[in-house]
Amino acid sequence: MLPETSEALRPARRTAVRCAIYTRKSTEEGLEQDFNTLDAQRESAESFIRSQTHEGWRVLPEHYDDGGFTGANMDRPALKRLLEDIKAGLINCVVVYKVDRLTRSLLDFSRIIEVLDKHGASFVSVTQQFNTTSSLGRLTLHILLSFAQFEREMIAERTQDKMSAARRKGKWVGGNPVLGYDVTPQGGSLMVNEAEAERVRAIFDLYLELGSLIPVIQELDHRGWTLKEWTTRKGVRAGGTQFAKNTLYSLLTNVIYIGKVNYRGQLYDGEQPQVVETETWKRVQATLKANGRIGGYEVRNKYGAILKGIVRCASCDAGMIHTYTKKTANKLYRYYVCVTAHQRGWNKCATKAVSAPAIEEAVVAQIRGIGSHPTMVDAVVGSLEGDRLSEYAELEHEKRVAERELRRLNDEMAGLVSTAASKGQSMKLATDRLADLQDRSAALERRLNGVKKQLGAQVSEAVDREHVAMTLRNFDSLWQQMSPREQEKLVKALVERVTYDGRTGAVTIGFRSAVLKQMCAPTA
Repeated sequence: MLPETSEALRPARRTAVRCAIYTRKSTEEGLEQDFNTLDAQRESAESFIRSQTHEGWRVLPEHYDDGGFTGANMDRPALKRLLEDIKAGLINCVVVYKVDRLTRSLLDFSRIIEVLDKHGASFVSVTQQFNTTSSLGRLTLHILLSFAQFEREMIAERTQDKMSAARRKGKWVGGNPVLGYDVTPQGGSLMVNEAEAERVRAIFDLYLELGSLIPVIQELDHRGWTLKEWTTRKGVRAGGTQFAKNTLYSLLTNVIYIGKVNYRGQLYDGEQPQVVETETWKRVQATLKANGRIGGYEVRNKYGAILKGIVRCASCDAGMIHTYTKKTANKLYRYYVCVTAHQRGWNKCATKAVSAPAIEEAVVAQIRGIGSHPTMVDAVVGSLEGDRLSEYAELEHEKRVAERELRRLNDEMAGLVSTAASKGQSMKLATDRLADLQDRSAALERRLNGVKKQLGAQVSEAVDREHVAMTLRNFDSLWQQMSPREQEKLVKALVERVTYDGRTGAVTIGFRSAVLKQMCAPTA
């Protein structure tokens, strides 16, 4: 009979280390292959994990692959899933082929390591062995990532310099192809598409004949002509949309058609053939200038369009722009016109336009009516009180989280001191960690005190209905004292969005409750 094995002689059971493999490639080139660089990275990581099987390491089946995502930021779907699974306690170790596969930003790396430390996970690079639990290991990683970030920035600068030099030499450096040209099969230059070039010349002639953008657009729609259509590298059809005023204007002012390249406001001779006669192009530019189609984007609001930028068309959900016309020397008529009708033609939208004074007065009347109508006052009070309670709940949640984290930091500091004293842990490491914990604890206490003050203020700032009603009733007297520019600013501060439906004449207003709250707050 064999003797019983002593408990002391039995091998200790190793805790399983759940390893997640993260892979990344900056571009999508080559990812369609049966065995691509992401597969190669994962294979190397799996081999490394198998070599650590005796330590309890095992590969998680979940794939965290970011193909076609830069390492310069953390806006990557697989990385976000990885961090969420770490926070959920599903991962003990993150394994990558190289450190720069995880990130090329030192700041982002610090954030990722902070998440790993907080949830008891570790980090391993297959080709660069580091121990992230030691100060030396962290220092080495930071130095490596500093060089990775430097390399990324140098590559970006070299690419920008190369593209600038190419533009100055008149080369085509990429982007969406334009009507009249195709990209050569070898890439890097343009060649004339004769059928499209004929259309481009016809469009220039149409504008000189009709003298306005809208009639040209209507004629192009009648002929069924559209913008350039092409196939992307992924085989997806792009472009081919109908012309609008902005796209037609861009075509008519594009110097590429006279064999030029515009780089930072300077014209250079381009490598592409010219498809429009220089004299024709100059005549079109002169006509556009005479029609007032060029100039600065900022239009001076000298006619007091108080809804400019916030009114939209309910028929097609497009914006509405302010415009005017003079029928006599002393009579000015102002309108808000739907962008669709303005750019695509009057028959493209049911709303079309609305008298500017009429809709502005309707909006002001609704603002004025809030204070005189009890139901409206109740609605404003309810909205303000709802915002206050919501903010109070958020502050309460933040307070509980901060208190819980503060207790955890205090427990960790107490445990660190006890461990260092009883087990002779390196005083340097213990001191560094304690200093870090104390800094975080002090910052957290300051934030907690601020949250408590905000909570106290929220309790004392219950919404006073009578004060709100009085403030809103005084709106009319305040309005009469304002200049048109001040009236515009006030309306935009109170109103987030105005929608007009030309089919029914309905005007809908979306108020900014946060501004109403500030406006109706009691004064000291």
